[in-house]
Amino acid sequence: MHVAIQGEPGSNSHLAVKALLGDAGLVPCALSVEVFERLTADGGANAAVLPIENSLHGAVANHSDLLLMHEVRIVGELSLRIRHALISRPGIAISDVKRVLSHPVALSQCRRFFAENRELEALPFYDTAGAVKHVMQGQAPDAAAIAAPFAAEVYGAEILRRHLEDDPQNFTRFLLLARTADEALVRPYGQPINKVSLAFELPHRPGSLQEALAQLASQDADLTRIESRPVPGKPWEYMFFVDLRVASAETADAVLHTLTQVSHSIKELGRYAAAEKPVAEPAAH
Repeated sequence: MHVAIQGEPGSNSHLAVKALLGDAGLVPCALSVEVFERLTADGGANAAVLPIENSLHGAVANHSDLLLMHEVRIVGELSLRIRHALISRPGIAISDVKRVLSHPVALSQCRRFFAENRELEALPFYDTAGAVKHVMQGQAPDAAAIAAPFAAEVYGAEILRRHLEDDPQNFTRFLLLARTADEALVRPYGQPINKVSLAFELPHRPGSLQEALAQLASQDADLTRIESRPVPGKPWEYMFFVDLRVASAETADAVLHTLTQVSHSIKELGRYAAAEKPVAEPAAH
C-alpha cells in the first residue's frame, strides 16, 4: 500500500496514515492537487489521506472541491488529536532560537507561546514536518520549528518544549480516499458502514435547502456537517457538502433517492465507518 499525503514524513497527515493503515509507504506531495493526481493518474499511490476539517479552524475548503472533481471515494475517516512542539537540531538551546518556522495554521494555534516569547519571529512554511526537515538541514542555525513531536523522532531532532497549542481540544478530521475501482482493496476490514458523504446542487428558489434538509430528517439521517461551496461557472450558486450518520445501507440508499428528487445534481462521495473517538499520536516506530 502506497499512500499519498500533502506534506512531508513526520507530518500530522503521516500520523493519520499510521493510525489508519499502519506502516504503509508514503507518497509525499507538495500540494493537495498533486495528491489527487498521484491517486487517480497512476502516480504510484493506491490510497490518499487528507485533512477535511479542523475543530478550531473549520473546513479545508479546497479539499471538498477536489473531492468533487475527481473519481475517488471516501472509505474511512479519523479524528486526530493535534499537538505542537518546539523542535530544533540537537544541541541547540532555546535561548539560541530567534526564528520559528511552521505552517501558518500551526503558528496561529500557538499564539500564547509567541505572546510569551515576543523575541521570537514566526515565519510561515509550507508544512510542519517540512519545517523540521529544513531546520535539521542546518540552513537556518538560529531557527526552530513547530510540529508534532512525532516529527522529532522521524528526523532525529530535539524537542525544546511541548504542548505549545493554545487549545488542547484541537482535532483534525482526516479522510481515507481510494480510486473508485480500488475502494474494496483500501477500505478498512470489518468496520460498520454508518456514515455517508454527499454533494448536491439545489434549485435557486426560496425554501430549496429547507426542503432538502426536511427530506434528510424524514429518513432519520443525522446531519453532522454541512458546507456550501461556489459552483464554478455559475456565479452565486452553491454546491452543498454534507456528512450524515445513517443506520444502514438501506438508509443511505433512501437518502440518495429522496435528495435526487429535490436537487439539480448529486454525487455520493463515499460510505464508511464513522470515527467514534479521537486518536492520540502514535509512536514513530
